[in-house]
Amino acid sequence: MATSIAIYFAFFGAFLYLVGFVGGFAIMPTHLDKGLVASPATAAVVDLALIVLFGIQHSVMARPGFKAGWTRVVSPALERSIYCLATVIALVLLFAFWHPITGAVWAVENPVGRAILWGLFALGWAILFISTWLLNHFELFGLQQAWQNLRGTPPADARMRTPLFYKLVRHPIYTGFFIAFWATPEMTYGHLLFAVGMTVYIMIGIAHEERDLLDAFGDEYAAYRGSVGAFIPGIGKKA
Repeated sequence: MATSIAIYFAFFGAFLYLVGFVGGFAIMPTHLDKGLVASPATAAVVDLALIVLFGIQHSVMARPGFKAGWTRVVSPALERSIYCLATVIALVLLFAFWHPITGAVWAVENPVGRAILWGLFALGWAILFISTWLLNHFELFGLQQAWQNLRGTPPADARMRTPLFYKLVRHPIYTGFFIAFWATPEMTYGHLLFAVGMTVYIMIGIAHEERDLLDAFGDEYAAYRGSVGAFIPGIGKKA
């Protein structure tokens, strides 16, 4: 249990750093526009490799096939916590080795426009954070599994629920990421590369998750998928 709690707080710290990293706040040691220096071509290659590394870790380790093999090595009670720990490592590598690419794609100087974009930035992170609580925050980050193992309580059967944001989109956590990654008053080429790369990852990740959810919930999820957008309301419905 202590291991899962420690990893949870490490993940929460990495999440807070990610907010500042994407926002480009001056107090951050590194962010999308502050980091190691290289030529634009080298920077693009390194940055894409970091995005791909994060995407592979985040998607592959979440698949049922990987989990089935992995839980022969580690306790099922720690599987989700170790997944979160691997995510922390992938994020730390991203924070440490990101190479900014200078040059402005857009720069909004109007105070109202800037305020709107910063408001959207904050809204994206709020949607993401709230969405983790709408289903089961503690299960998502491995604490519930560790607690159930400590008490000797078997996990409850999974059931499909669609509270609040889930009535508008199937993957509101991705919606939050999407808004937060794109809503900025100053879009540099490095930030654009990050936003595009992560958006591609979101679409790939959704495709994999949808297959798992169809296997888990069958016709119930198929009907839901046909009536609700993927991560943008009304867009991405599949019959």
